[in-house]
Amino acid sequence: MGHRWPRDGMTMTQTPLTIGVLGAGRVGTAVARQAVRAGHTVKIATAKPAADIALLTEVIVPGAVAVDREELRGADIIVLAVPLHKYRSIDASVLRDQVVIDTMNYWAPVDGFMDEFETGVSTSEVIAEFLGAARVVKTLNHIGYGDLEIDSYPVGDPQRRALAVAGDDAAAKALVQDFVDSLGYDAVDAGPLAAGRAFENGTEIFNGRHDAARMQDLLSECGRVLASA
Repeated sequence: MGHRWPRDGMTMTQTPLTIGVLGAGRVGTAVARQAVRAGHTVKIATAKPAADIALLTEVIVPGAVAVDREELRGADIIVLAVPLHKYRSIDASVLRDQVVIDTMNYWAPVDGFMDEFETGVSTSEVIAEFLGAARVVKTLNHIGYGDLEIDSYPVGDPQRRALAVAGDDAAAKALVQDFVDSLGYDAVDAGPLAAGRAFENGTEIFNGRHDAARMQDLLSECGRVLASA
């Protein structure tokens, strides 16, 4: 079991961020709690007015604050944590020009058969096209919401787990990598957003727990396979 290392787990090079979380389900609240532990300012929003989720936020994510979704604008990072089949209900205007982490996964038995996610492109490419001007980065989708809070370790610990990070915007990806690191995980650059296919549902990366070296090997192997397909 990992260390729940809190605010003092940040390295000196890391700066506390303002993290917006869109979605108050199990994934969103787990990310929010871990972000609070890491010393970040956390705002949570759903499609409901802030008043409707204020008590839930206070109880489930102590230290975070419930806001209306429009108040997520201006956050350093906004985490998308809604069921994927509801992605068209997301107000894309709130995410315009924002760095956005896509944590969502496609589960046909749950989401229903969705043609746009059966084309062979990464699910995050579909989300990025829908959102338009958002700076989408894919990560945090290949770790269970329960594991996220108990499997974190300080930098340099031999048990530290790696998480892949894919995105087309270099600056956005770098910011997200720093955020992932602050949560207690080694962030491995997977390449462009299209490379997110390597760690979607059903892949070896998705199904396993890997250190940084093994993660890099798996990403390279997947890249070769996709290039030859």
